[in-house]
Amino acid sequence: MCLIAIAYKAHPHYPLIVAANRDEFRQRPTERAHFWPDAPEILAGRDLRAGGTWLGITRKGRFAAITNYRDMRRTQPDGPSRGALVRDALEHDIDPGTTGEYAGFNLLYGTVDSLRYHNNIDGRDEAVTPGIHGLSNAFLDTPWPKVVSAKQRMEALPDLPENELMKGLFDLLADDAKAPDDLLPDTGLPLELERSVSSIFIQSEGYGTRCSTVLLVDHVGNVYFEEREVPSGDPVVERFLTR
Repeated sequence: MCLIAIAYKAHPHYPLIVAANRDEFRQRPTERAHFWPDAPEILAGRDLRAGGTWLGITRKGRFAAITNYRDMRRTQPDGPSRGALVRDALEHDIDPGTTGEYAGFNLLYGTVDSLRYHNNIDGRDEAVTPGIHGLSNAFLDTPWPKVVSAKQRMEALPDLPENELMKGLFDLLADDAKAPDDLLPDTGLPLELERSVSSIFIQSEGYGTRCSTVLLVDHVGNVYFEEREVPSGDPVVERFLTR
């Protein structure tokens, strides 16, 4: 998952709004979002190579989503799959002091009432403050162009009916505009690659946006979850009440 925009306790009807794109190598085998037979509380897609996930929510209202921390100059430990950490966070609280074995990551996790942000680069683990936030492959709210754009577009969405709000969020996730060179982050990628991954929606050979997900949770605990596959646009839609 390479772009997550959230409105947290910032909307009159939905204390949690999530719009997220998963960017991944196209040949990596994946299952679409579903309730897992071996963990029926979890609604999430599944990485068939390592068994974990990148974003999910449970019937009890726990949410988790992860992005890689991109610094090509930093040595990455050969640890377990970061997708396993998302499953752990969906099932129970994590111990932030034990995540150093994973390659660099950012994790949003917790409940709608108590959402947290953790990364294993500087070890930060803190409550997410109410407001509009964006996360890509640097720390939370680092002003990369795609993060700034996603936050601005989410802030501009008015109090709309659900279907219109969903359309606005999916339009946000479909933005394929690349950042100008003078605003590109320097993460150690060659310039052409840095350009190609600078958009909210990534289109490149062999790697890019594999699915887009929008999640709404209202004050009663009603969940609306929609994942759209790329490039088909085929949706997976789930509605349920958390308990």
